[in-house]
Amino acid sequence: MRLDKYICKSTEFSLTDALALIENKRAAVNGIVAIEASYQVHKNNSVTLDGETLTPRKSRYFVLHKPTDMICSNVDEKYPSVLNLLDIDRVSELHIAGRLDADTTGLVLVTDDGHWSFNLTSPKNNCEKVYKVLLSRPISADATQRFLEGVLLQGEAKLTLPAKLDIIDSYNVLLTLTEGRFHQVKRMFTAIGNRVKSLHRQQIGDLELDVEVGHWRSLTHGEVEALSINDQ
Repeated sequence: MRLDKYICKSTEFSLTDALALIENKRAAVNGIVAIEASYQVHKNNSVTLDGETLTPRKSRYFVLHKPTDMICSNVDEKYPSVLNLLDIDRVSELHIAGRLDADTTGLVLVTDDGHWSFNLTSPKNNCEKVYKVLLSRPISADATQRFLEGVLLQGEAKLTLPAKLDIIDSYNVLLTLTEGRFHQVKRMFTAIGNRVKSLHRQQIGDLELDVEVGHWRSLTHGEVEALSINDQ
């Protein structure tokens, strides 16, 4: 975790306050004054502010059902941020683990644990994500095999990793991915001559979406641990 964010998570100071404290050389890591807000603080480090040891608040983990026309960002832009849906304290400390486009709905994970979210979204994690896809034209007979073998996305040199395609009917499919390239689902179907009309993420790892659109809940300890693949 960045030092400035560690200070915020351990006190009531804002990010602006934390930056000023660091610039004024009032923070130290393992007894050494730290002057870079981006300094990475690890679990076994001791951080002090004006000589007092800081203890961060427990991390928070949420699952949220993202509606359409909202963005996975910490600030409002053309569309409002999904974080507006969370009626809790210190929302500004949270971030989104695994973003969805404005026109995509479904399961979004929100946390203030950067280490956890980094592991979860790392390509090395191989965490499965399941999407329900509505297509503009009937799925081709060879689509399942092509996705299993990997397809070449426009502008890229490497094939996608093997992906599982389950056909519900001619226009509706479930696609399971273990990577997260830019607009990957839409680009994969474009690569085989089809187009995505609507996209919905319904599962990450073993966690299935179980809240109504626009609603959220805290993850249980067991759910957090199950998604902490690289820490097990």
